[in-house]
Amino acid sequence: MASAVADEIIAIIARQAMLDPSEVRLDMTLDELGFDSLVLVEALFAIEEKFDVSVPYNANEPDEADFDISSVGAVIAGVEALVAAKA
Repeated sequence: MASAVADEIIAIIARQAMLDPSEVRLDMTLDELGFDSLVLVEALFAIEEKFDVSVPYNANEPDEADFDISSVGAVIAGVEALVAAKA
């Protein structure tokens, strides 16, 4: 069963990709969803605002980031960890 955090993140990602949330799978990469760097940053800002967290991501050097954006599931796991650490 998906968590409320996962559902919200999938909704944000789907909205940015102009897809129905049912079309977004956890194993999909953001590239597969058609994200470019601008869409990625917009999605991360929306996630930060929704959950009142700060995603440690450097768009200029994605390989140096402390936040895994390799798949939708990885983004969810990262945000769930940030939300848990904040609680």
